[in-house]
Amino acid sequence: MKVLITGGAGFIGGNFVQYMVNKYPNYDFYNLDLLTYAGDLTKHEAIENKDNYHFIKADIADREIIMPLFKEKNFDYVIHFAAESHVDRSISDPEIFIRSNVMGTQVLLDASKEVNVKKFVHISTDEVYGELDFDPNTFFTEETPLQPNSPYSASKASSDLLVRSYHETYGLPVNITRCSNNYGPYHFPEKLIPLTISRVLNDETVPVYGNGKNIRDWLHVYDHCSAIELVMHEGIDGEVYNVGGHNEKTNLEVVLTIIKSLDKSDKLIEFVEDRLGHDKRYAIDPTKLELLGWKPKYNFNLGIKQTINWYLNNKDWWEKPINGNLRD
Repeated sequence: MKVLITGGAGFIGGNFVQYMVNKYPNYDFYNLDLLTYAGDLTKHEAIENKDNYHFIKADIADREIIMPLFKEKNFDYVIHFAAESHVDRSISDPEIFIRSNVMGTQVLLDASKEVNVKKFVHISTDEVYGELDFDPNTFFTEETPLQPNSPYSASKASSDLLVRSYHETYGLPVNITRCSNNYGPYHFPEKLIPLTISRVLNDETVPVYGNGKNIRDWLHVYDHCSAIELVMHEGIDGEVYNVGGHNEKTNLEVVLTIIKSLDKSDKLIEFVEDRLGHDKRYAIDPTKLELLGWKPKYNFNLGIKQTINWYLNNKDWWEKPINGNLRD
C-alpha cells in the first residue's frame, strides 16, 4: 500500500506522518513537501531511517513534477494536507494562497485521476463555513453553507469545491475533512498557542486581537490524526466529515490558561487592533464522524498541559524560527 501525504513537514501533516509510519509498518508512506518557512524535517528524525518512510521535496502546483511522480509511484491513497494556512499572511499576500491551495489541489486531483487512486482525502478547515454567533447551541455541520471570510478560508473553500467536483464529474473516490483549531507538538510558533507559550516563557508581551472574546473549538492534533486515519480507511465515498474537539474557549481564556500554567503575570497580555474580517466563533458538530466510530481522547485541560510540557522540553525546536524569519 503506497500512501502519499502532502505537507508532511508541517504541523498537522507532520504529526500524521509520524502516527501512520509507526502504526502501519507494512504501508509505504511518501512525505511530499516543498519545505517553505513552516516546513521542518527535524521532527522526523526518529522515523527518517525507517524502511516505510520516504521524503520527496516538491511543489504540489508543479504539474511537470507531480504528474510523472504519480505515474512512477502509482499511489493508492493521497492524504492532502499541503496548504498555506496562516490567516494573517493571507490578508497581506493572498496570491500565494490561491496558487498553493487551489492550483496545487487541482494538480493533485488530476494526477490522482490519472492513476486511479483508491481514495483522495482532502484536509480542510471549519473556517470555510464562515462564523457563528455566540449562541452556544449553534454548531457547524456538514450541511452548513460555505461562507468564507478571509482569503485563506476562501482558498480552502475553493479547493473543497474542486475536490467535490472531481468526485461528481470523474468519479474520483474522495473524502473531505473539516477540522477545528488544532494544537499540540510541533506547532509553528506564529499560531496562538505556541506563540503565547514562547512569549510567556521569555517574559514578552502576548498580543491578543480586539477584546479576546473570539471563540474557537480546540482539537488536539493526536485526536485529529486518529480521525483522518478512520476516514482514510472507513469514510464513505464522497462524504464530508467535520472533526471537532468540543473544547470551546475564547482566545483570552486560552492565553490566561497558559499564563497561569507557567506561573506568570497576566500583565503580559497586550490587546491589539483586531484582525480584518475576524470571525467571532467557530464550533463543530462531529456527530457524523462519531457515528463512524471516532471519539476525541483529549479535553482541553489535559491537552494544553501536554502541549506546554512539550514546548518546555523542546526549546531547541521552536527557538530557531522565533529568532529567525518569524522575528521579522
